Amino acid sequence: MGKICYVDEAGDLGSLPLDIKRKGNNQPVFVIGGLFIDTDRLYGITQDFIHLKQRFFPSLCPKSMKYLDRVLPEIKGADVRKNALRGVHQQRRHAIGFMDKIMDLFERYEVQIVARIWVKVPGKAFNGNGVYSSSIQSIYEYFNHYLEENQDVGFCIMDSRDQIKNIMVSHSIFTQKFRILDPAYKNIPELPCFSHSNNHVGLQLCDILCSAFLFPIASYTYCNDVVHNVHVSANAPYIRERFGQRLKKLQHRYTNLDDCYTGGLVVSDPVGKRSSSLMFA
Repeated sequence: MGKICYVDEAGDLGSLPLDIKRKGNNQPVFVIGGLFIDTDRLYGITQDFIHLKQRFFPSLCPKSMKYLDRVLPEIKGADVRKNALRGVHQQRRHAIGFMDKIMDLFERYEVQIVARIWVKVPGKAFNGNGVYSSSIQSIYEYFNHYLEENQDVGFCIMDSRDQIKNIMVSHSIFTQKFRILDPAYKNIPELPCFSHSNNHVGLQLCDILCSAFLFPIASYTYCNDVVHNVHVSANAPYIRERFGQRLKKLQHRYTNLDDCYTGGLVVSDPVGKRSSSLMFA
């Protein structure tokens, strides 16, 4: 059989200035998520997602285009988020309807989700490189536990950035996996592979998960009291109310050796120290 973990992110690795302008574009959270898919279900979810593309975005995937070529043009999660939160009524209805169908896909194919969500502190430096590497290590840890639980092996495909960043993130996994004492990730034989999301339905779905679902919910939930720009929308609670419980059920969450819950959606909120459970309220 085998499993695949697809990884993508939403938000940027820049710091959040202390003086946050209402019309500014500074992103208050950084989200990096993983989508676990059984290889036996990959064909089905691919076919169904291409059908969804054709149904909801016919101009993106015209009928004149060869059927399998329709995987190439992407539906960007940030555009879905924009329409769901700030579009006119018809755009909001269209975006929410598409998001409903994406959730149906996740549930039908028993997709499991994990994520690290980082809430930025206004006026404080944000160690983007460190955050990215530690997040990937966490996702590898969650994925490895999922594989152990299912007595299976798997590999990870990440949305490619640039060569140097890819190398350093991969090396952070290498140092854990091949250390002499207690090597990690024993059910994941190799380091992450980096690819282009145009070629992978799993990466496109992970982008939608992170950008259209998790980013707006987290931005509002943890930042609405301090950030007042386009990324913190008063309409985001509707996304949380409509999809929160469904997202909660998709998590791969478990207790670790210290008998503490981990995995699933893990939020780091250094100011408010609020729980990740607020993502689902």
